[in-house]
Amino acid sequence: MSRIDENKLVENKSAQKIDIGIWRRLFKYLTEFKKGLVFLAFLMVGVAGIDVVMPLLTRYAIDNFIMKKTTNGLTIFAIVYFCIIVFQALNVKLFIINAGKIETHLAYHIRKLGFKRLQQLSFSYYDNSSVGWLMARMTSDVARLSEIISWGLIDMVWALVMMTGFIGVMLYNNVRLTLICMSVVPPLFLIGMFFQKKILKSYRKVRKLNSQLTADFSEEISGAKTTKTIVREEENLSEFVQDAGNMRNSAVKAAMFSALFLPIVISMGSLGAGFVLWIGGKSVISGPLSHGTFVMFIAYTIQFFDPVSQLAGTIAELQNAQASAERIITLIETEPDIWDTKDVIEKYGDLFNPKIENFEPIDGDIEFKDVCFSYENGEKVFQNFNLKVKKGDTIALVGETGSGKSTLVNLLCRFYEPSSGEILIDGIDYRKRSLLWLQSNIGYVLQSPHLFSGNIRDNIMYGKLDATLDQIENAAKLVNAHSFISKLEKGYDSEVGEGGGNLSTGEKQLISFARAIVADPALFVLDEATSSIDTETERMIQNAIEKVLSDRTSFVVAHRLSTIVSADKILVIRHGKITESGTHRELLRKKGYYYTLYTNQLLEDKEMESKAVVS
Repeated sequence: MSRIDENKLVENKSAQKIDIGIWRRLFKYLTEFKKGLVFLAFLMVGVAGIDVVMPLLTRYAIDNFIMKKTTNGLTIFAIVYFCIIVFQALNVKLFIINAGKIETHLAYHIRKLGFKRLQQLSFSYYDNSSVGWLMARMTSDVARLSEIISWGLIDMVWALVMMTGFIGVMLYNNVRLTLICMSVVPPLFLIGMFFQKKILKSYRKVRKLNSQLTADFSEEISGAKTTKTIVREEENLSEFVQDAGNMRNSAVKAAMFSALFLPIVISMGSLGAGFVLWIGGKSVISGPLSHGTFVMFIAYTIQFFDPVSQLAGTIAELQNAQASAERIITLIETEPDIWDTKDVIEKYGDLFNPKIENFEPIDGDIEFKDVCFSYENGEKVFQNFNLKVKKGDTIALVGETGSGKSTLVNLLCRFYEPSSGEILIDGIDYRKRSLLWLQSNIGYVLQSPHLFSGNIRDNIMYGKLDATLDQIENAAKLVNAHSFISKLEKGYDSEVGEGGGNLSTGEKQLISFARAIVADPALFVLDEATSSIDTETERMIQNAIEKVLSDRTSFVVAHRLSTIVSADKILVIRHGKITESGTHRELLRKKGYYYTLYTNQLLEDKEMESKAVVS
């Protein structure tokens, strides 16, 4: 079962009832907000306490001023009343200000934890998690959680204090009237359970469809060019309209149940008030109940169902947000498949707190020793794979798609780790060194270059954040990128656009090449870096490769074989095994797989050149 399927299963299970364990795990990450939440709860106790006191003041005024037809003591009463109102206003103001601050800081803190974890997670996590799913976790789920914690839980405190205060005062004054008033609570509770179950079910569906819509937007935006080239606009719109329509229908259904629930609560409250009026009115007429107490009971009866409604709504929101809490906790607590041991961290630090002064330099001798590797889905790639590479050698990897070329360099970079066996760098298992030690010594150029939003200078500096302007320009010159950058209106300050959209594929590749070089890495990896660029840019990169890779241990995953003819060793990998090994000339003399591949590619290139001449 994939990670996405597991999280969907969690979502279906976790929202059936409130799981204290989930919230306890979440609050473990929110200890710095404990004082703020306690202060909010204290404020809400004060607000609820004053709400309980107000009908008592009304009773006092009726019994002592209105019924006795006197104003003796009214001034003191008015001053006390005014002070209580001012105190309540200050309470509410402080509550709103602090709840808003906590909501904002909570969202920031949870997102920071989630983003930090995403930086630590291994490639395998991203293999099983879609961009839309992750975006929904860090946006809508976090917003829902921060809101329910900062407002909902505090509202629950207010509701519980209010209900307890109301019932306590009512029981103290008249048990019979209290029981009459409470007679509508059991049926209201059953009705509330029914409606909240319906509301929760509808909102769970809305939440799932919201994640799907986020994924739809993400895929459509990132795949806009593909959509247009294969003319899929109408089909995509149709699929989106269907998903959006399903979400709309579920949202309307949820809103309908929510809209029906409140009038029912009000009606039941009015029914309770009616009973109090009927029975209480008789008691007032017959004498045992004072007018002030009677009015107080009516006020309590009407107000009692506000916290009941609030409590029911908050419980429903907790259930609704519980799946969000579970998904976020699952993300934050997901352990990377690849991690450093405690001993390694103690010596070299971690990803965010490195002890660079302890990093040993890398010479560049590499050895794969009895390496076995399988992906999570069970696909076996390597079985007892062995390879020795000398310092400064350029190793080219050739083979059909799925043969294990990219997996081999990903294992070298420790993006994945061997299931068994060892990968030695300078004679030492690289797991005895830190991840950051290794990866900060690797220059990696991908087949599909990715540039970050910002200017060209910033993108090259990602390879070395403290790089000087001279170092940036030298790296660009080394890969033959300086000439085209200089021709741009703003030079190195030119914006690349989102994903490098303002530049051609070849220009993006040259900048990504400069980014890898500026850090002066000891190891270099080119993963089909010339497969998606034009011939002229390929020649530029080829010239750069010859200059850059000298005296560096490097691995070149090759699609165009013309780029690897000068490699120190060419490995033909098929089904996870090295079937041919040697220099370009040696492999041609063998007339095996490489010979066939090279000659066929040479014929294709000549055929394309002749067509170009004819046209």
